[in-house]
Amino acid sequence: MAVKIRLSRIGRKNRPYWRVIAVDSRKRRDGDFLDNLGTYDPIKHEIFKLHKDRLNDWISKGAICSDAVRKLIRMVNSSK
Repeated sequence: MAVKIRLSRIGRKNRPYWRVIAVDSRKRRDGDFLDNLGTYDPIKHEIFKLHKDRLNDWISKGAICSDAVRKLIRMVNSSK
């Protein structure tokens, strides 16, 4: 099973809101996921939560981050 760390949309129409999730790569974008790793609001450009310990745990197990998630991680690291 190939695990990816990617975004899943949970916002309403014209108000996007995203979850950062660990998911089986064969699942659809908003389908079942393995772990919720954080949330992101692109309208406010805020990352409300990003569970770095769980994120690093999934990466150490071999999960692959999507490009969008890599950008979010860089945003968090550069803001501190």
